[in-house]
Amino acid sequence: MSALKKEGFLPGVLYGPKIGNKNIKIGVKEFATVYKGAGESSLISLIVPDQGGKEEKFSVLIHQVDFHPLNGEIIHADFYQPNLTEKVTTKVPLVFEGISLAVKDLAGTLIKNIQEIEVRALPQDLPHELVVNIEPLKTFNDEILVKNLIIPANVEVLKSPEENVALVLPPKDIEAELKAPIEEKVEDVEKVEKKKEEEVAEVEEKKEKEEKGGEKKEHK
Repeated sequence: MSALKKEGFLPGVLYGPKIGNKNIKIGVKEFATVYKGAGESSLISLIVPDQGGKEEKFSVLIHQVDFHPLNGEIIHADFYQPNLTEKVTTKVPLVFEGISLAVKDLAGTLIKNIQEIEVRALPQDLPHELVVNIEPLKTFNDEILVKNLIIPANVEVLKSPEENVALVLPPKDIEAELKAPIEEKVEDVEKVEKKKEEEVAEVEEKKEKEEKGGEKKEHK
């Protein structure tokens, strides 16, 4: 792998129902650019030389990308060649755009409950991203649900239409929400402490009964 890196390449695997598995190498810079633009939900053209040196072109999805745990550099990529006549399931990122008056004028905080959404479609119909317009969030009572999203034709969303995508919370609610986990942790600790005390008391009670039973036997 270090030799490939020095040459400016990245190891990868190309696979699919009709081609099996192929170990390939790809340019690091070229891949980073394509990955930034296509993500994992858009078909891209991958050109790979065969054993005879001829170039083969594949329509693929970037299926998985591995990153170095320390420096965050891309170290491996998988490419999947789907059957273009069969629907596939993948996750598409949500991009939030616009200005919410509840945030701008009422000092609220935008809460994004969903950052990506699972969809099902033919590979060529998969959207790169879905735009969420947050302008309808004018008050703290407004919300954007899955059913409010603009979904391209031939794309099926695999989430409940009533699930909340985004809303705006007032400042006081945000403070309460931030404090809640701390309070919950304190309650959990208290429960654990109480359970330990009960267990200790139970053991001591059992020990005391055993000692009394032993004394009775000796007395006899």
